[in-house]
Amino acid sequence: MPATLTSVLKDLGITVPTPIQAVTLPDSMAGRDVLGRGRTGSGKTYAFLLPLVARLAASRTARAPRRPRALILAPTRELVTQIEAALAPLAKTAGLTSMTIFGGVGQNPQVSALRRGVDIALACPGRLEDLMGQGHVDLGAVEITILDEADHMADLGFLPGVRRIMDATPKQGQRMLFSATLDAGVNVIVKRFLTNPVTHEADSAQSPISTMAHHVLHVTSDARIPVLLDLTAAPGRSVVFTRTKHGAKKLAKQLNAAGVKTVDLHGNLSQNARTRNMELFHSGAATTLVATDIAARGIHVDDVALVIHADPPTEHKAYLHRSGRTARAGADGTVVTLMTDDQVSDVRDLTRKAGIRPTTTRVHATHPLLHELAPGERVFTAGGLVQASEGPSDTRRGGERAGARPARTPGQGQGQGRGRRKPAPSGAQPDGGRPVRRDGAPADGHRGGGRSGAGRSGGPASGARTSGGRSGAGRTGSGGRPTTGSTTVYSSTSGSGSSAAAFSSRTSGGRSR
Repeated sequence: MPATLTSVLKDLGITVPTPIQAVTLPDSMAGRDVLGRGRTGSGKTYAFLLPLVARLAASRTARAPRRPRALILAPTRELVTQIEAALAPLAKTAGLTSMTIFGGVGQNPQVSALRRGVDIALACPGRLEDLMGQGHVDLGAVEITILDEADHMADLGFLPGVRRIMDATPKQGQRMLFSATLDAGVNVIVKRFLTNPVTHEADSAQSPISTMAHHVLHVTSDARIPVLLDLTAAPGRSVVFTRTKHGAKKLAKQLNAAGVKTVDLHGNLSQNARTRNMELFHSGAATTLVATDIAARGIHVDDVALVIHADPPTEHKAYLHRSGRTARAGADGTVVTLMTDDQVSDVRDLTRKAGIRPTTTRVHATHPLLHELAPGERVFTAGGLVQASEGPSDTRRGGERAGARPARTPGQGQGQGRGRRKPAPSGAQPDGGRPVRRDGAPADGHRGGGRSGAGRSGGPASGARTSGGRSGAGRTGSGGRPTTGSTTVYSSTSGSGSSAAAFSSRTSGGRSR
């Protein structure tokens, strides 16, 4: 590896390669086509960025207008943005330029950047195909093509578009494909576009991360929200997953109203709102992120100690990817799945297929196990984070005018703008380009329906928590949580004579959250 790049890594505190990096880098640096499989959080991003930058810097091919020298394809805008952030210091030291291409934002800045010429294009398939069709980009000069989270692109129905994009790149170029699983859809791409690829698997597709403790909390329907409030009000960052976009928005509003500073992430938000909410979560202004599966793939936030499946996912791959938001890079983490009586059979089947043996406990809102899983004093801030879901839905074509109209005030009903069609079905929403999802729903940001996100009313924390076992008021927040108003700190206490039915051998007692 060039010393200039290892110096950048050293400044970032990276001195030892992860297993997926160690096994793939010799072949990728040599220019071979590589097929790499590693679970989420295994370090796949640097496994392809390092050889990409090193080889482009060594080739010294001049950049040309509309003809990028390298292409990275990823399924979601958030993942594209995150890859670009990891690429930026590496590209800077090598004198390379890069740009992102995805929907939900106006295309004019992307077109202008392509016209000037860039070395590396990081793109979601939908918007890239749109720009190719308009003649704004030519992939004939691409030397290296990388597909990241290829299995997720298959799940979203992106493979037809990916094949068309790959057909536009030179056959003699180097191609690398990285994925958490190697399913039938991914194999189609491998057989068609990779030449004598070297396959590296750094771990088992189902092996749970050793530093991750899995718990299933059996709750009644009435106890579901109180249990979520107790867990998310503990110090530290939490990511909560719901099955639908509506469910994510509703739960974020409930948590904020109770005093837990929360943002949401789902396909009905404009790109500006999605970016803002992720920045709030990264900075610590929000301590809880409520998301659909859009956040389950590749999104990295430091120090997420708790992942909660508020709605159990429908299949085991989604469970593993969601859970991978914690216990990253060797850190500890706790994964909690809430299960109601009618979900027992589904959750049992889910965990069996995921290859995990969770500790299952029947709990209530003041059960002592909650304090073991999420230690620390519970903090509630009046009003929560009131701006969590403000901003219009990016439902206009390509997001060209997203945010152009003033936001309507709460209670005014459906948002203005073109088309008042029904929102697309739930699930991870892609980049806002062509409507290529397998289920036939329009891709996020494509012409479709949806309501403008209203501002949050943000009710006060008082009265939101009336269950027993909470005491203390008027004290300042603890655990590094930012405060924006009056804050109440509650202490979790155990009920008299109660005890947890079962504890995992890996509890999070004493862990800083």
